[in-house]
Amino acid sequence: MGDVVKDEYSTDYVAGQDNIQKFGLDLHAPVFPITAVLVLTFVIGTLIFPSEAKEILDGAKWWILGQFDWFFLISANIMVIVALSLIFLPIGKIRIGGVDATPDFSTLSWFAMLFAAGMGIGLMFWAVAEPVAYYTGWYETPLGVEAETPEAARLAMGATMYHWGLHPWAVYSLVALSLAFFAYNKSMPLTIRSAFFPLLKDRVWGWPGHVIDTMAVFATIFGLAASLGFGAQQAASGLDYLFGISATVNVQMAIITGVTAAALVSVLRGLDGGVKVLSNINMALAAILMFFIIFAGPTMTILETIWITSSSYVSNGLALSNPFGREDETWFHGWTVFYWAWWISWSPFVGMFIARVSRGRTVREFVTAVLLVPTVITVVWMSAFGGAALEQVQEGIGALAEDGLTDVSLASFQMLSNLPLVGITSFVGIILVLVFFVTSSDSGSLVVDSITAGGKTDAPTAQRVFWVVMEGAIAAAMIFGGGEDALGAIQAVAISAGLPFTAILLVMTWGLLKGLTHERKLLLAEGKL
Repeated sequence: MGDVVKDEYSTDYVAGQDNIQKFGLDLHAPVFPITAVLVLTFVIGTLIFPSEAKEILDGAKWWILGQFDWFFLISANIMVIVALSLIFLPIGKIRIGGVDATPDFSTLSWFAMLFAAGMGIGLMFWAVAEPVAYYTGWYETPLGVEAETPEAARLAMGATMYHWGLHPWAVYSLVALSLAFFAYNKSMPLTIRSAFFPLLKDRVWGWPGHVIDTMAVFATIFGLAASLGFGAQQAASGLDYLFGISATVNVQMAIITGVTAAALVSVLRGLDGGVKVLSNINMALAAILMFFIIFAGPTMTILETIWITSSSYVSNGLALSNPFGREDETWFHGWTVFYWAWWISWSPFVGMFIARVSRGRTVREFVTAVLLVPTVITVVWMSAFGGAALEQVQEGIGALAEDGLTDVSLASFQMLSNLPLVGITSFVGIILVLVFFVTSSDSGSLVVDSITAGGKTDAPTAQRVFWVVMEGAIAAAMIFGGGEDALGAIQAVAISAGLPFTAILLVMTWGLLKGLTHERKLLLAEGKL
C-alpha cells in the first residue's frame, strides 16, 4: 500500500440539482431555454428568410475556411496522436466505472451501436461519390495529381479513407472517454462540462459550464441536422431512381418528417428497445449489402483495392494532414476541412452516446475498439463500394462512366445498377439510409436531452421528443433554405458549428489526461492497479 493520495476530482454536485421541474419537465437552466429559443429562431428565420439565411451561411463558411483551415487540421492531428498514445500508456489499464465494473452490452452489440452512431448515413452517401469525385477531378484532385490516372485511382481511395479513418474516430474516442470517465469514475453529471472539472474545479457548475454545454448542444444538433440533410437527399434520390418519384425539396422534407416520426417511436421504446435493436438490424443489413457487392461485383479488384486503400492511406497520410502550402486548396477546403468540422460537430453526440454504452471497458480496450475496429471495417466498406465504382468508371460501364458524377446523392445507386438484383440492393440501400437516419436522430436526442437536463440520464421522455422534432426541423430548414444548393447550406452549418467546439475539444483532451493520470495515482496508492 503506497502513500495516501487525495482525490482532487471529487465534487458534491449532483446531476440536475439546479434543474427547474415544472409541468412534468426537468430542465437545466439556463442551458435548455437558451438553446431551445436560439434553435427555434434559426428554424423560423431560415423558413421565413431563406435567401438571406443562405447568404449568411455561405459567408460564414468561406470566412472560416479562409481563416481557420490550419486550426481544424492541427487540432485533429493532435487528437489522433493522443488517442493512439492512450492505447500504450499505463493509464490504459484504468476501467471505466471502477475496478469492479462490467460491460452493459455484449461486444457485438457494442460494436454495432458504435458504428451506427459514428458513421451511419455518411458511409452510404459518400462511399461511391467520394472516390469517383477524387479520381475524375470533379472539381479538383487531392494533392494536385492528374485526374483519371492510376495514381489518381490509388490516391482517391487513400484520401477517402483518410477522411473516414483514424481522425474522426480519434475525436469521438477522446470525447467519449472524457464523458465516461468523469461520469462513471467520478460520479459527475454525464455532460460535456464535467470533463473540464480538472481545470475549472467547482466553477464548472456555474456560468463557464453553461457556456460549454450550450456550445455542445449547438455543435451536436447542427452536426446531426447536416447528416439528416444528407440522408434525406440520398433517400429521395433512391426513390427517384427506383420508382420515379421526383427528388424535390418537398419530397426530401416529407422524408425528414416520416423518419422523425419513426425516431419518436424509437425514443419511446428506450435505449435497449430502440437504438440497440435498430443498430443491430442495420449492421446486419449493411454487412449483407457489403458482402453482396464484394462477391457479386469485381471480387478480385475489390480485394486488391483493400490493400491499395490501406497502403495509400498510410503513405499519403502525412501529406494530406499538412495544412500549409497546399497545391489543392479548393479540394482541401471543400472536403477535408468540411469533414473535420463535421466530425467535431458530431463529437458531443457520438461521444456521449458511446460513453452511455461503454461502462465496464478499460481505457485501452475502449480506445482500441473505438479507434481501430471501425477504421478496419471502413477500409473494407470503402474498398467494396469505391473499388466497384472506380472499376466501372475506368471500364466505361454505366452512368458514372458515361455522364460523370452528376449527383452525389445518386452515385451509390448508379454503381449498384450495374450489379445483379439491382432493385433489391437499391431498396436495401434506401432502408439502410432511413434506419441510420432514425438511429442518429434517436441517439442524438438522447445526448442533447442529457446535456440540457444537467447531465441526468433519466429526464422525462417529452424532452427527448422535443429534441427529435428540433433535429428534423433544422434539417428541413436547411433543405428548404439551401434550395438547389442544399448541400452547400448543410456544409456551411456543419463548419460554423464545428469551429468553436474545436477549441473546447482541445481543452477537454488536456482535462482528460490530467484526470486519468490522477486516477492512476489513486489506484496505485490503493493497490487496485
